[in-house]
Amino acid sequence: MIIREFRPKDLKRVYEIEKMSFSNPYDIEMLRQLFDIGTGFLVGQISDYIVGYIIFWIKDEDQGHIISLAIDNDYKRQNIGSELVKVAIDVFKKFNIKRINLEVRTQNKEAIYFYKSIGFTCEEKILNYYENGDNAFKMSFNCFDEC
Repeated sequence: MIIREFRPKDLKRVYEIEKMSFSNPYDIEMLRQLFDIGTGFLVGQISDYIVGYIIFWIKDEDQGHIISLAIDNDYKRQNIGSELVKVAIDVFKKFNIKRINLEVRTQNKEAIYFYKSIGFTCEEKILNYYENGDNAFKMSFNCFDEC
């Protein structure tokens, strides 16, 4: 697998993965806008086939944020998500980002376990975070713990 920067021609495939991964997915135009505003946007590719992606950005001067991470269902549990997150962390470190945050649905045990396995910790519960009223955990990763 290679990890590379997203290209506009990848949009359709990324959107397919987005739809299979989330009950309330970003629409294709939102994904395009995230790329256009300059977020970090990486894809994992096996041969010529995109199997996952991560979108992230610098939220504050010293804080990063993972916006979205998704892996094609047929390629889960092959360390693709871990590799995408590790590359994103390396990018954040280059910009001297001290802390990385993300939100995950409280009922998404698989994602919570995954992020904890990488070194993220649950910081707080956010009530009614999602449009449908679901709660979220704010999770964070301290870059200096891993440097």
